[in-house]
Amino acid sequence: MKNHLLLFTLTLLVFSSCENTGDKTIVSIKADEFYINGKPTLEGKTWRDYSIQGLLPNVRMVQGIYDDLNPETVDRWAYPDTKTWDANRNTKEFIEAMPLWKENGLLAFTINLQGGSPEGYSETQPWHNSAISEKGELRLDYMNRLKQILTEADRLGMVAIVGVYYFGQERRMESEESIKNGLVNTVDWILENNFQNVLLEVCNESSFLYSHSILQEERVHELINLAKSRQVQGKSLLVGTSFLGNHIPTDTVAAVSDFILIHGNGIKKWQGIVEQVNKIKALKSYKGQPIVYNEDDHEGFDQPKNNFVTATSQKVSWGYFDYRRKGEAFECGYQNPPVDWGINSPRKKAFFKILSEWK
Repeated sequence: MKNHLLLFTLTLLVFSSCENTGDKTIVSIKADEFYINGKPTLEGKTWRDYSIQGLLPNVRMVQGIYDDLNPETVDRWAYPDTKTWDANRNTKEFIEAMPLWKENGLLAFTINLQGGSPEGYSETQPWHNSAISEKGELRLDYMNRLKQILTEADRLGMVAIVGVYYFGQERRMESEESIKNGLVNTVDWILENNFQNVLLEVCNESSFLYSHSILQEERVHELINLAKSRQVQGKSLLVGTSFLGNHIPTDTVAAVSDFILIHGNGIKKWQGIVEQVNKIKALKSYKGQPIVYNEDDHEGFDQPKNNFVTATSQKVSWGYFDYRRKGEAFECGYQNPPVDWGINSPRKKAFFKILSEWK
């Protein structure tokens, strides 16, 4: 394990050697810690006697560039004041809220090119939300919105976990070749725009839920390798992919991932966090990479033990997934369009209250 860890550290230091002290926000990895602009995140800090150096607290904000290309469903997302949906307003208000998130301790957020369920959880997906066309081409309006968000994140010193594919929406892709084209075009776009504050998530919850086998657990490592192989002016991206709640990656995926992305939705008790993390560390191919939850809908932030606290105790980054429950007010949740991107619901306030202790 020590030899694997040394090799992993040296490999990522090659990426880190490109860092500079200019205006760009640059994310890198050394051993099991995240670095921003050459320094470990939360350097030297502890919280409740746990070291939080190198962690990347995050929130699932996947609908920042959301739109619905299906005229039969677009009215579902109408704002309560205007009675109509407005994709540009959504992105504008997302950007306006970002400084507030940062002020309250948030270092990263997940944003997806194919979003996530605008209902929180869904059995079917009649809406059409995708920055990627059926052939794998990038839609300019979506990418212009993404560019605005990544630019503001760059200015604020924040990291964006950019997800490419989402199950249900990827079913509109014509072929495996179009899946590859969409991934390559996305990676090249990020690199050509010189965004160095990005961690790439190939797909949300690689599993049987995808219709294309290359996005499922047994083959998704092919796409991770493809994304990692792309370079622009000597720069490349750090790449991984997430898995279903309470699942862990395959040995093949862990071997090629720069960081391990997992979800905690299926974990019913906080002890399950420890079990999931220990299973990952026991994988033969685990090299000591950072482990990151970038989706967990569990709360209990006022309790001494919860998923957030437990992940932190294991030196694992934790990401909150807050969605609007049926019948709740507009300000609730960060998942269901139209989204109120502020910090003004009881759940949002509870999460950011505990996170603000990390500053």
